[in-house]
Amino acid sequence: MSKSNAAIVGGAVGMLAFLAIVIFLVWFCKTQCKNLSNKNSETGSSDPSALVEWNREGGPSSAAAPSGPHGDKFTIMELEQATKQFSESNLIGFGSFGPVYKGLLRDGTLVAIKRRPGSPQQDFVAQVSYLSEVRHRNLVTLLGYCLESGSQMLVFEYVTNGSMCNHLYDTGIESSTKIEFKQRISIALGAAKGLCHLHGLRPPLVHNNFKTANVLVDSNYVAKVSDAGVSKLLEMIEEAGPSHMSSANVFRDPEAGVSGTISVMSDVYSFGVFLLELVTGQEALHIDSLGSNESFFQWVESRLSLNDFVDRRLAGGFTTDGMRDLIRLTLNCMSFPGKRRPKMEMIVHELERIQEKEMAMTTVMGEGTSTITLGSDLFTS
Repeated sequence: MSKSNAAIVGGAVGMLAFLAIVIFLVWFCKTQCKNLSNKNSETGSSDPSALVEWNREGGPSSAAAPSGPHGDKFTIMELEQATKQFSESNLIGFGSFGPVYKGLLRDGTLVAIKRRPGSPQQDFVAQVSYLSEVRHRNLVTLLGYCLESGSQMLVFEYVTNGSMCNHLYDTGIESSTKIEFKQRISIALGAAKGLCHLHGLRPPLVHNNFKTANVLVDSNYVAKVSDAGVSKLLEMIEEAGPSHMSSANVFRDPEAGVSGTISVMSDVYSFGVFLLELVTGQEALHIDSLGSNESFFQWVESRLSLNDFVDRRLAGGFTTDGMRDLIRLTLNCMSFPGKRRPKMEMIVHELERIQEKEMAMTTVMGEGTSTITLGSDLFTS
C-alpha cells in the first residue's frame, strides 16, 4: 500500500474513532440526565429543591448539594443524629438564642445548632427565610431551621476556630495562639465588612447584638460575624431568653438605651467596644460606668500614661502610628452623640488604610514598639 493510501486509511479510521467517542459522550450525558430526573421524582416533587432533601437521605453528591434560597427545613431526627441526641459532649456554648451544639450532618457538613423551647410560628419561618438569604464572606451563614419536639432551632455553618473571646481575653494563662497586631487589624476589618454589608441592605439590617463573642474566626483567622438578625428574631417570638454572656450589656449603646431606638450607629458603638477589647486584650467590663466622652477619654489617657492600656502580648509587635490610629478609631466609634460616629463604610476604609500603612511601615522599618504616647488629636476624627 502506498504511503498516500495508508494516510487516507489512517485518517478515516481516526475520524471514525472520533465520531464513536462523540456518540458515546452524547449517549452518556442523556442517560445521566434521565437518571437525575428519575432520582428527583423519587422525592415526590419536580421542584429542584427536593433534590436537596433527597441528598440528605443519602443520595450521591450530597456534599455538593446546593442550599435552597430560603434556608433548609431540617428534621429533628437529622439534628439528633448530628449531635448524638444533643449530648453534653457536643455542647459548645450558650448565646442569646440558647445552648449551642456542634453537629455533623450525614453529608459531612459541620454545623452549629442553636436550640430553645418554643412552638412553631409562621413569623419565625419567614424571618429565618429572609436571614438565610443574607450571604457574605464575613457573615456566618444561616443554613436552616427546625421546628419540632417543642423546640425552635437554628442551623448555622460551623466556624472552625470559634469566638474571638477564646483567643483574645488575657486570662493570665499562656495562650496556644498569639494573635499579632496586624492579624487583629485584619480580623477587625473582616468584622467591619460583615457589619457594613448588613447596613448596606435595603432596609438596613441592624445587628443589635454585636460583641466579641459574636466575632468568629475560621481556620485562616478570617472573621465571620455571627447572629446577624437573631436579635430581631427573638423579638418576634415569646419569652426571649437573656444572653449568657456576662459582658453583653457593655456592648449595648447607652444612647439607644435612653431613647429606646436602635440604629446602625448602635452597631458602630458596639464595634468600638470590640476594637477596645482587641487593643487591650481584656473584657471591657466597666466602661459603662464611665458615663461620658470626657471620663472615658481620661480613663484611656491614664491607662496609656501607665503603659497599661495596650495588650502586653503585643509588646514589640506594632508601630506607634498604627496603634494610635486604631485607638483613635475606637474612640470615634464610641463617641456621643451617636451622629458623631463614623458609618461602617468609613470604618472599613479607615481599617484598610491602617492595615496598608502598618504593613508598609513594618516591612521597611520593622516592628519594635510596646508603648504609645497620647496626643491631643487622639480623640478627634
